[in-house]
Amino acid sequence: MAHPHVYSTEAICLRRTDFGEADRILTLFTPSYGKVRAIAKGVRRTTSRLAGHLEPFTRTQLLLAHGRDLDIVTQAEACERLEALRDDVWHATAAWYLAELVDRFLEDADPHPHLYKLFMAMLEQMNEDAEAHETARSWLALRYFELHLLSDLGFRPNLHHCVNCDRPLRPEENGYSAELGGALCPNCRHLGQRRLSLNALKVLRLLQSSTWEATPRLRLEPDLQNEMEGVLQSTLRYHLDRELKSWNFLQKAPTR
Repeated sequence: MAHPHVYSTEAICLRRTDFGEADRILTLFTPSYGKVRAIAKGVRRTTSRLAGHLEPFTRTQLLLAHGRDLDIVTQAEACERLEALRDDVWHATAAWYLAELVDRFLEDADPHPHLYKLFMAMLEQMNEDAEAHETARSWLALRYFELHLLSDLGFRPNLHHCVNCDRPLRPEENGYSAELGGALCPNCRHLGQRRLSLNALKVLRLLQSSTWEATPRLRLEPDLQNEMEGVLQSTLRYHLDRELKSWNFLQKAPTR
């Protein structure tokens, strides 16, 4: 979408990098303009009027001026501060993981308004769970977002038919191949890298087909969680062709 010279947008910061003595370069996710790179001049000075409105996990209304290489933040007003995330290491790391997923998968200036809405909903879920010192729902939210990110960008894993022979999957243990794009029936599972248990298949299908509001509050056994993480991480890594740094941090982050 072409930018007018000056435009207003809601945004949340995916990544920020210090620049020069007092500036900061921001990678912003917006509902109408997609991913935007902008510079906030002087934001690191204690006298800056912008600083308090451009904190991590803050939904902000911005006024941006279109620049040659980077847009310029001219005004900022915080609309929603997810402050509980800042005090909880696991939930903060999970939120940064979601931000890295969006940053790595999306090209600049490629709007995904549905994904933006879902991203905000997942951050709000993380914040709510951080306040309650609860991780089970947030863990499910991560898997939900991963699946719907893949679907929105055209990488939806096939969880209903064998991706090799196209036969409907039966209620039994199957296989999975990130490279082939989904589940494999027992006859074809030798082509995959992973097993896909019946319970994992059921939960993945549920998350893929449900709205978040309708998703039940499941509490899954650690082995099932590990299996689902392995399936989805293999798919994300295949499409990105790289590791996600924040995922490694999340694996080491303490839970309460």
